Amino acid sequence: MSTTATTNAEESIVTLTEAAAREIQSMGERDPANAGKHLRVFVEAGGCSGLQYGMVFDELRDGDLPREFYGVRVLVDEFSANYLKGAVVDFSDALTGGGFKITNPNARQACGCGKSFEA
Repeated sequence: MSTTATTNAEESIVTLTEAAAREIQSMGERDPANAGKHLRVFVEAGGCSGLQYGMVFDELRDGDLPREFYGVRVLVDEFSANYLKGAVVDFSDALTGGGFKITNPNARQACGCGKSFEA
């Protein structure tokens, strides 16, 4: 496991923190169905504010913009890249407010749940 990001934030659409990378690796190890798959971060219509974030283990597809952080390959499709440029995915294991959190500089307004936003 690498201890540094292999791509810097200026070149990446989405940046993964070390804490998020550790959790993604752990999730992949716990579920054999995810073996060999990468983390896809995407945006789709929906949620309280019009657009919502999604993350799933997936295969590389044509048009994807792959980057690697701390040993985790992150995939972003071209549509989502328009909304996610400069976003950071973090993870906290806190009992209150824990889980994955996406900080997105392109979001004009975010929902209280943190899973949807308005561009």
